[in-house]
Amino acid sequence: MNIIELHSEAWAQLGARRAQLPHALLISGQRGIGKFALARLFAESLLCEQATADSQACGACVACGWLAQGNHPDFRLLQPDALAEDEGDAVENSSKKKPSQQITIAQVRALDDFLHVGTHRHGARVILINPAEAMNRSTANSLLKSLEEPIANTLFILVTSEPQRLLPTIRSRCQQLPVPQPARSRAEEWLRQADVGDAAHWLALAGGSPLLAVELGGNEERILLDALVAEMSRGSRLDPLAAAAALDRVVKAEKRPAPLKRLIEWVQKWLFDLTLVSAGLPVRYFLAQAQFLQRQASTTDTAILLAFSRKTLQYKMQCEQPLNSRLFLEEFFLSYAALFRTC
Repeated sequence: MNIIELHSEAWAQLGARRAQLPHALLISGQRGIGKFALARLFAESLLCEQATADSQACGACVACGWLAQGNHPDFRLLQPDALAEDEGDAVENSSKKKPSQQITIAQVRALDDFLHVGTHRHGARVILINPAEAMNRSTANSLLKSLEEPIANTLFILVTSEPQRLLPTIRSRCQQLPVPQPARSRAEEWLRQADVGDAAHWLALAGGSPLLAVELGGNEERILLDALVAEMSRGSRLDPLAAAAALDRVVKAEKRPAPLKRLIEWVQKWLFDLTLVSAGLPVRYFLAQAQFLQRQASTTDTAILLAFSRKTLQYKMQCEQPLNSRLFLEEFFLSYAALFRTC
């Protein structure tokens, strides 16, 4: 089962737009459901010169060959340097600085020449931006100038997991396509075909996102997750400073982008389950830790957990700024340990 079969309804909606393409399309949905893969396939199908009957790229024409080699003259992908590096597309960085987690204003300005020359083979021109929330205000305002002045046969595709973080003026100039979470049965079958064992377990941890579940079924994301769960599961025996030191070592060893942000996202899911259990409801994410979560929830209360969950929103925002990860984790674990009664 490919990504189109996983999201057949969304693909049909994209196909319906082919006859009269909008100037800009905003594809949104939760992280890890395959939005970017779907958007990329749609972009490829628009640039393909011999699309199949079901509107997929043929994979054999000259245009598909250019796309496969990453040098189609009518296609641009805007993404953070850190994401490009994570995908194996090394970015030159002579200053040895860490690759940027943001889409920069320079990347958007570099589109000027691209947008104001004719297309190479008189077909479509596509700019794919992922994730769109990685644009800061200055970058978004620079992009807005292009969105306000539509260019014939040019389509901007913005992909986002957090549409509320985009400027309202950006959202208002895009046709929106929300991609829903796939049905559990379809997602589990997709995972089984991807040779992911215990599909239900990983799909629960991933919050119903099958591509994230595939990552978890591998080794990279599990290192971060297992280290966090090992500390959170200590309960009253949690040593906040030791926990911060242990997680800091894992974070600094991470090769993938934004490890602190991803860590806090797992914390938010853990707290969500704790809050559910404290209210007498079953866990949603951490099925294997259900009994421990029940014991831990008995030493706190729902109001305290909800207040701390709101605080994690601030933690997540802080993760996007330069900070001392060790001090950040120490403050977090000290605050987390204070949620629970020790007697």
